[in-house]
Parts: sequence; C-alpha cells; structure tokens
Amino acid sequence: MAAKTSKTKTGPSKTRKAKPRPSDKDELLGLYRDMLLIRRFEERAGQLYGMGEIAGFCHLYIGQEAVVTGCKAVMEEGDQMITGYRAHGHSLACGMSPEEVMAELTGRAAGCSKGKGGSMHMFSTENRFYGGHGIVGAQVPIGAGLAFANKYHENGAVSLAFFGDGASNQGQVYEAFNMAKLWDLPVVFIIENNQYAMGTSVERASAETELHKRGISFEIEGHLVDGMNVLEVRDMAKMALDHARSGKGPIILEMKTYRYRGHSMSDPAKYRTRDEVTKTREESDPIEAVKARLLKEKWADEDQLKQIDKEIKDTVKAAADFAVETPEPEPSELWTDVLIEVEA
Repeated sequence: MAAKTSKTKTGPSKTRKAKPRPSDKDELLGLYRDMLLIRRFEERAGQLYGMGEIAGFCHLYIGQEAVVTGCKAVMEEGDQMITGYRAHGHSLACGMSPEEVMAELTGRAAGCSKGKGGSMHMFSTENRFYGGHGIVGAQVPIGAGLAFANKYHENGAVSLAFFGDGASNQGQVYEAFNMAKLWDLPVVFIIENNQYAMGTSVERASAETELHKRGISFEIEGHLVDGMNVLEVRDMAKMALDHARSGKGPIILEMKTYRYRGHSMSDPAKYRTRDEVTKTREESDPIEAVKARLLKEKWADEDQLKQIDKEIKDTVKAAADFAVETPEPEPSELWTDVLIEVEA
C-alpha cells in the first residue's frame, strides 16, 4: 500500500475537550491499583539504587503515574507504546511483570532485556512496548515508524509516542511531525510536560511554552490535558486514539504533569523550592485524588485501601528480592542481540 501524499487541513490546535464519561467502582479501583503499583515500584527502585543494587542512570516516574495509566486504560489490542528513558512506569502499565522490570534494573539475566539494557532500555515486543530509549527524542520518529507500519498493514492499530518537554525542542521531533501529517499516520504524540527538562524550566528553554501548539505549522491538532487527573487523561486519550484510528492522522496531547523526584537519582533538584514540590503533592497528587473519590463514593473504605497498598508493597518487595537474588547474565551474552542474520 503506497502512503498517500495528500492531507486534510485541520487548522490550528483545538481547545475542545473529550466528553467526560462516567467511572464505575471497578474501573476506578483498577486505575488506583495501577498507579499505586508504579508509585511503590519506583519508591523501591530508589531504595535499591541507594543500596548500590542498581547502577548507572535511573529516572523515576513518581508523580507522573496518571499519564501512562490513563492512556493505557483506553488502548486497544494491537496498539503500541514507545517512550524515552523514564520508562519503568510505562513498562508496568503495558503488562510487564514487576520481576522482569526490577531484574533489568539490577542487571540480571531474568530482566526484560537480559540485564543488558538497564533502567533506560526496557523492551517487550510481547507487550507491544518498544522502549525505553536513552537518546533524547529518538523514540518519536520510531513511534511514527510504528504508525507507518500499522497503516501499511491496515491493522487498525495506533502508536502512542511519549516524550518530555525537553525532547519537544529536538529537531527529529519536528521531522516526525511533518512525515506523520504528510501521510496521515495513526500516531498520538504525548508530551509529558513535567515542567523541567533535566534542571531547566520550560519557561527558560522554550519560546512557545504551550507545547500542544507545536504541531500548528504541520496542521496537527493539539490539546492541553491535566496530566495529574487520571480520568481526564483517560477521556482525552480515548478521543485522541479515536482520532488517529479513524484515519484523521496524528494528534498531540500535552500532559501537564509533575515529577516529585529529581530528573535522575543523581539530581538534587535544587532548581525548584521544596515548597513547590510539597504544594503540588498536597493539592494535585493523582493517586490521592482517586483515593478521595473512592472514599467519597463509598466504593472503598480506608481498610480496603490499606489492604490494596499492603498487597502491592508485598508484590514489589518480592520483585526486589527476586531482582537481587537471580543470577547475572553470562559473559557470552555480550555477543548476543547485536546483529540479526538473514538469508539473502
């Protein structure tokens, strides 16, 4: 199937919101569990890093859990996900086990990349998760490539390409935007704007700080989303997936979110005040917001939520124990997965 070269003009970024849909008890409890698993997993990973069990780079997703959780909740069978180096939460959301993700963090053979990728290079084709990429913005054109394959094979799948506010200033991102719109590829570009690219605020690094408008010159529709509200994320992600799946081409969602920890484990985050972080946690925490809703609707009580937390902590502890006890890869693994030999 040849990629078409014509495109339908959609005009500048829109500001419409997806029509909210109701949430029921089971769905909200599921979202709560999924976000809490990511939070507890990342907290444990931070502990293991401090103990020397995890080496190299380690970027935690604490505070941003609603973004990937809300998006995954409305993905369909066959849809793909790709992201940058802050990838642990995406790995878990896609269905990878805490054991294989934690084992990859500790460099063990049981890890999802056989212990050779580490924190930044999670990967699972079985779960339609294509990384985990250490180069800033490199995943965006690959995400567009996944969408090109989907269109070529006419399989109805959509690619979700996640990247941060810092990566939004990278040149390859705009090349991907142009090609995606030129060929109306089924891709959702998700900007996880946690407001600090490494240690530089968006205001200091970006002439246009409303990042959802970055697609205007390519006629790509864009929307600003409260990335700390998992229900709003869910609804806007559903709208975006429907848009891309229906043949209208790419769409941009800017998820305004916040990371509580430093950019990486080596970052003391002195570029922002403690009051700023505390205020965000107290007023906008995505997990606490869902917890409050569950209690208000009487869909759960404090004891039930404590039990869920205990179960998740036990799961994460078991994963951590497994990750430090399972064997390291054999030296011969250095020579595997380097090249793929094919017959002419």
